[in-house]
Amino acid sequence: MKIVVLAGGLSNERNVSLSSGVMVAEALRARGHQVALTDLFFGLEDYEGTLESCYQAPIPQHWKRVDPKAPDLALIRASRKDQSRSQFGPRVLELCRTADIVYLALHGDCGENGSLQAAFDLLGIAYTGSGSFPSAIAMDKDLTKRLIADTGVKTPAWRKVVYQKWNIPALCDETRLPVVVKPLDSGSSIGVSIAHTRQELERALEECLNYGGRVVLEQYIQGREIQMAWLCGRTLPSIEIIPKEGFYDYENKYQPGATVEITPAPIPPEWEAAIAKATDTVFRTLGLAVYSRADFILTEDGTPWFLEINTLPGMTPTSLVPQEAAAVGIDYGRLCEMIIEESLKAREG
Repeated sequence: MKIVVLAGGLSNERNVSLSSGVMVAEALRARGHQVALTDLFFGLEDYEGTLESCYQAPIPQHWKRVDPKAPDLALIRASRKDQSRSQFGPRVLELCRTADIVYLALHGDCGENGSLQAAFDLLGIAYTGSGSFPSAIAMDKDLTKRLIADTGVKTPAWRKVVYQKWNIPALCDETRLPVVVKPLDSGSSIGVSIAHTRQELERALEECLNYGGRVVLEQYIQGREIQMAWLCGRTLPSIEIIPKEGFYDYENKYQPGATVEITPAPIPPEWEAAIAKATDTVFRTLGLAVYSRADFILTEDGTPWFLEINTLPGMTPTSLVPQEAAAVGIDYGRLCEMIIEESLKAREG
């Protein structure tokens, strides 16, 4: 099969995406597929070969390591030779049209908010994961929680806030602490803070001005961090995340050894079943397809509190979905193939 793996892009999660792309491309080539790996934003601007030769081009190994800091998007935008406003770099769409399917190793708003999926739908290009409309819903933390709130799945109390620097003091006055501050539509915990004091809340809100000044202020729930993947019609074993310091933020997610990850999570079977039921409910309520990963806080009485769901989970060396799949005997390469096979069925539908 001819597969284009699309990674990178102009997103705060760019570095995570590049790492995922390398892993996916290597695994699929090892299983005999023709694979071309390209950066959505930079495309083939420095590549002089033919589109067909991209399927034999070397895979850039320096993309595999995830930098501990999120990228500077202004510098990345300025460094592209083609200063077009398009998210698609030179010859990206032409390359994608040569493939049987495009594997979306993208993360963040340039790959998960549904706009790319909508463009590919219009162009007749097959791609992995959920469709455009469910992707757009799942990317919006406020809209997701609104839809889930009436399903019986518990989610922490929240409110969406759009603000500017001048009204941060008023927001601090009216916000009950502790509170979790989350950018409305970002992933990988970029910009996420847990504020226990007014000073911490002020800092968190000021930081989130860098992400558009649109946040969800979410009730802080004390408990264990549990995540669960949904893959090809079923849930996978849960995984517990135990950061060695702080919480499961961007740095702890992608630096090897920063967290302890246990799958299956050491919890009673009835708690596991409750998380699985909640994951399945969220997945089906949002109309998602193929695979995803849902995030929960599990309180000491065994109640799973739903936080958010990721429609294009990371596939880096430290990512969680591959670990959950391995727990039921699905190796990395087969996991990638399963995602492709199920995605082709979804696109036909």
